[in-house]
Amino acid sequence: MNLRLLLTLLVVAISPAVRADDRPNIILILTDDQGYADVGFNDSPDIITPELDKLAHDGVIFTSGYVVHPFCGPSRMGMLSGRYPHEFGGPYNLPPNRYGPNDWGIPVSEKLMSSTLQDAGYYTGLIGKWHLGSTAPYHPNKRGFDDFYGFLGGGKEYFPDRFHAQYDLQIANGNNNPWDYLHPLEHNGQEVRETEYVTDGLSREACRFIREAGDKDQPFFLFVSYNAPHTPLQAKEEDMAMFPDITDEQRKIYAGMVYAVDRGVGEIVDTLKDQGEFENTLIVFLSDNGGRTDKGGNNAPLRAGKGSTFEGGFRVPMFMHWPKGIEGGRTYRHPVTALDFYPTFAGLAEAEIPSDKELDGLDIMASVQDGSSPSDTRIIYTVNHKAGYSDVGARMGDFKVVRFNHRPWLLYNVAEDPGENNNLRQRYPEKIKEIVGEMRELAKQHTEPGWFHAPEARERWIKEDMPKYEKTFSTDLD
Repeated sequence: MNLRLLLTLLVVAISPAVRADDRPNIILILTDDQGYADVGFNDSPDIITPELDKLAHDGVIFTSGYVVHPFCGPSRMGMLSGRYPHEFGGPYNLPPNRYGPNDWGIPVSEKLMSSTLQDAGYYTGLIGKWHLGSTAPYHPNKRGFDDFYGFLGGGKEYFPDRFHAQYDLQIANGNNNPWDYLHPLEHNGQEVRETEYVTDGLSREACRFIREAGDKDQPFFLFVSYNAPHTPLQAKEEDMAMFPDITDEQRKIYAGMVYAVDRGVGEIVDTLKDQGEFENTLIVFLSDNGGRTDKGGNNAPLRAGKGSTFEGGFRVPMFMHWPKGIEGGRTYRHPVTALDFYPTFAGLAEAEIPSDKELDGLDIMASVQDGSSPSDTRIIYTVNHKAGYSDVGARMGDFKVVRFNHRPWLLYNVAEDPGENNNLRQRYPEKIKEIVGEMRELAKQHTEPGWFHAPEARERWIKEDMPKYEKTFSTDLD
């Protein structure tokens, strides 16, 4: 055998395999309660996120990226189903297990993006938080994910030696239903005993999935659903040490939690490169809602935070990165929503969406690629039910209406005034009537909640004869 042939065979042997299927891999990275200003690419004044920043600056940064709800569960349900959760009875978080066993979850009639991509030949994985139902019909492995490593509830303690010890003690003392946050993680239905700080463990498992996907002649879809920086505020000392100038204790812990996510994203990128998949992988990053300003989060320059229908509640940090398919180094200022991911991913996957599957978003890939607006007339909105009334925020083009605490409607040009400081109600009353009128029609598609996050919320709903939309969407109340 001559030297040239030997070298050629050696290169082939050590190079990553080339898939015959050239559709892009898709990685959706979601953080939990991370504020708009808690990433470097959105000009954080004190938190560094070098790995996220590199992807963002080499990709497309969305300055007006929205989710569908300012709380975790409904936001995730909306994103994965491609529909506003109010349309299938999901405007509330699922109740935690302290209220006893329940059999609720995102309806099985809603085909999730994971199932659509799975049917299109994608190898699918979920790493991290689920929060869409904990009983068998709603389990991730039943909802389109070939591989699941994570937890089913709404949150998790971060240090395994702590939560395993507390869990075991409660079980030993006869409590067969310890707090969700103390439960061990699982892998495809089997309990596992995590040994690393949970954020690091989830990053490790995401890399494991990518390597295993490399052995398959098919593209993959990976949903990396971090629980950081959601409470409880718990960070590694070495991560907090990266922020010596932050003196506020909560902010320092929070910064360390965000930095752990950033480290993990760097590991994911390195694994993609090792597998030869980086160039043809679409990476999408966002938070599930705004940050909690009372727990270290910063949503500047946006107003308010988690739970609010002002911008800080549901306008989130977001970017896309895909070297093979999207020209990088750009900022995209047109409003988009997490509802757009389902049709966009399905389009890239050449997936068949069932004819009876309703979707509220748009395939935005062509618009992202050429910088155009996907729509100047659609409304991106959120509705957060309260005790006897509903807070509403709805954006159409540059304008946004807001109603909170059942007070009069407010109007802002959020393209020019993202902090919602200059109320234009008196100047453009017809704009309020236009947007509220559209919202009134959209709300006719809403159904009664299928569950409530707490028994008292159900009691209030009945007592107050909610949702009282005839009052919510009135433009006569001053």
